[in-house]
Amino acid sequence: MADIHVPKLNNNDTEYLVVEWLVGNGKPVVAGEPIAVLETSKAADELEAGESGYLHHVAALDSWIAPGALLARITAEAVPQPAPVTDVPAPVTGVPAPVVSEDAARQRDAPVAEPVVTAPARVAMEELGVSHAEVASLGLAVVRRTDVEALVRRRTGQTASDVHEDVHEDARKGRQDARESAADPGAHRLSRVQRAVARAVTTSHATIPAAYTVVKFEVGPLLERAKGLSREVRRPVGPAELFVQAVAALHPAFPLFFASVDGDRVHPADAPRVGVTFDMGEGLYVPVVHDTGSLKAIADALMRYRLAATEGDFREKDLTGANIAVTLHTDADVILAIPLIFPGTVCALAITSPQPEPRLAEDGTVTMRTVANIGLAYDHRLINGRDAALFLAALRMELQA
Repeated sequence: MADIHVPKLNNNDTEYLVVEWLVGNGKPVVAGEPIAVLETSKAADELEAGESGYLHHVAALDSWIAPGALLARITAEAVPQPAPVTDVPAPVTGVPAPVVSEDAARQRDAPVAEPVVTAPARVAMEELGVSHAEVASLGLAVVRRTDVEALVRRRTGQTASDVHEDVHEDARKGRQDARESAADPGAHRLSRVQRAVARAVTTSHATIPAAYTVVKFEVGPLLERAKGLSREVRRPVGPAELFVQAVAALHPAFPLFFASVDGDRVHPADAPRVGVTFDMGEGLYVPVVHDTGSLKAIADALMRYRLAATEGDFREKDLTGANIAVTLHTDADVILAIPLIFPGTVCALAITSPQPEPRLAEDGTVTMRTVANIGLAYDHRLINGRDAALFLAALRMELQA
């Protein structure tokens, strides 16, 4: 018999919501097969079976469970499940009502089966005025918060930010919210994503002695090169893709920039895994590009993440494992940005918007070039100013190669 305990999915949450069982109670399961979906403050993550056998649920659907808690068990042999007794009344003759198996009952009830609606989805339904009939019309076995919000967006034509509500609350916080609302009717809670951001910011500022170095890059040739590369790899290629590729290429020469610090101990990374910031109106996400081996792989990953960011539809594994970050601040008027160093990393690179700049040539004529301020925030326990300047100089050379 093997116990399946809930892993630590991220550093921001102390409990997760069991939103879906992918394998029925008592049913056979194969090693590596997804068995359950847990929802965290920022994503939903599938847990897999560690070995083959028969799965037995321990945690209830739609319940909260802490890291390390027992989620399920796998046994080598099937364990008989008690057959439910139906609510069919006994005949007048006094003969007992028949015992119906679980599968037979499921088949009998199939025409009127209703979807499983998670607790966050039910809260969203109440807050957004969505009926059970509308939810049932989606045809989903399990309805999550994002499904309800997407339904409202289709129904009203509103954007995601118009209908985004904080629905990841449990009963303990609900009572507190009610008291606070009564005292201050205009107040509202931060969204679940923004609360996760707040925890990361607080941890970063409290634990990481940050410093910052910024260098002006001439990016006109880089932007022109990106146009040709888009046609070559048949994927959108822009500054984000090229900077991720260039940053990852510096890992062998600058291993400390991809390391982590634990007290006075440094843990180097075996490979570059670059987190990239996305904020599409649903909150700040930092998905990770794990495969930096080719520009096409990087472009594929960032294209998927752009789509996921519009709906907040990330998996937990998309958001974990970064050992350096590239933060995008490309609104037209942003000329300087100091990024957050995300807990668990020691560096974050900031890319600002390209700006036209006049330049005096050697012959005295004035020409125009396109520049951007590229900054590096770094953990001063591990990296010093000279190291940061050398890294940025190497990055410039990598982008010009």
